[in-house]
Amino acid sequence: MADSTPGPAGCVDERALDEVVRFTSDLIRIDTTNRGGGDCRERPAAEYAAEQLAGAGLEPTLLERAKGRTNVVARIEGTDPSADALLVHGHLDVVPARAGDWSVHPFSGEIRDGVVWGRGAIDMKNMDAMILAVVRAWARHGVRPRRDLVIAFTADEEASAEDGSGFLADEHAGLFEGCTEGISESGAFTFHDGAGRQLYPIAAGERGTGWLKLTARGRAGHGSKVNRANAVTRLAEAIARIGAHEWPVRLTATVRAALSELAVLYGIEPGLQDVDRLLDKLGPAAALVEPTVRNSANPTMLEAGYKINVIPGEAVAYVDGRYLPGGEDEFRTTLDRLTGPDVEWEFHHREVALEAPVDSVTYARMRAAVEEFAPEGHVVPYCMSGGTDAKQFSRLGITGYGFSPLKLPEGFDYAALFHGVDERVPVEALHFGVRVLNRFLTTA
Repeated sequence: MADSTPGPAGCVDERALDEVVRFTSDLIRIDTTNRGGGDCRERPAAEYAAEQLAGAGLEPTLLERAKGRTNVVARIEGTDPSADALLVHGHLDVVPARAGDWSVHPFSGEIRDGVVWGRGAIDMKNMDAMILAVVRAWARHGVRPRRDLVIAFTADEEASAEDGSGFLADEHAGLFEGCTEGISESGAFTFHDGAGRQLYPIAAGERGTGWLKLTARGRAGHGSKVNRANAVTRLAEAIARIGAHEWPVRLTATVRAALSELAVLYGIEPGLQDVDRLLDKLGPAAALVEPTVRNSANPTMLEAGYKINVIPGEAVAYVDGRYLPGGEDEFRTTLDRLTGPDVEWEFHHREVALEAPVDSVTYARMRAAVEEFAPEGHVVPYCMSGGTDAKQFSRLGITGYGFSPLKLPEGFDYAALFHGVDERVPVEALHFGVRVLNRFLTTA
């Protein structure tokens, strides 16, 4: 049911609930597949978002670094001019999807059995739609937030962000004047622990991105000859060492807070001296923390040779590396050791690790907004294993949180749908998200 009380909560009317579903479906139908290397065109989705913002009385600005790679920025003036501004951002691009693998066409935006289907339903056109629905509801009911809000819909998050948040941060910093904090994807979703508890993790950190290119050089020659300077062998040995490496536990403030709160919730000793044992005791809930207690490096791509009987003089591999806040130096020195003297490595793409305070007023208000609409839930902090546009916006001194609320049914594997097949989002989850987002943004 829609809220019927007056004031900010009451602006989430039936129209807002209808619009969030329609906007999600419409945005999914706009194919914004990002294949990397500039192969994407977000402009139709950006124009759609700008049209909805203009319908709420705002004056959105469309910005491009490259033709068709469009970003949208708009500002909503708050009631307290002395308050710091808040950035609310979502990306418009999506990863590729093969239609033959899906139950429905990935760009159909089909609404069936109370669920919206399609690429971007979770990552992250759902949040884009929530933002639009809330802003338009405010316009209808004359609601204004306390703080200035800067709304940004970005291009290129699923690749380098050079045409999106990186471009905005580097070339249009003035649009984000006064912003000290921001919210975006991957937080405040329902995590069912299998024992009847509903957890709502709010992201207060991200591991850094260290995508690596490894190059091994050797002596080219005939495949039938002895060759002790074989570039493929040298590369393979380095890749094997990287893949087998056991990274040591390194606890950041966010992860410590997450483990401590989960331990209290489950009635077990915190045991931060033996984190692996503690994770075992947490059962399924350990999945919220386990990827972020260590740095990681996973080999993902190999390139070598051009003929079976020719030993190439060069072989190349790519590694998806991630490092914790404060962990980049250790990451670098470890890669130097693991690659050895015969393999060079460099950053193919690098972005910073982030950490946000979990004792801030903003975090407390996010927690309160979730608890108001999910009183049975338990809000906990967590660190994202991957990254978001918050990395680029951090260049402007903006502290980022992951907060895109969704109330999900048990058995709904939220994490698996990121970049997965049959991506979808329940209609009721979108309704919950609009209510919670509205509550937070009017009280932040």
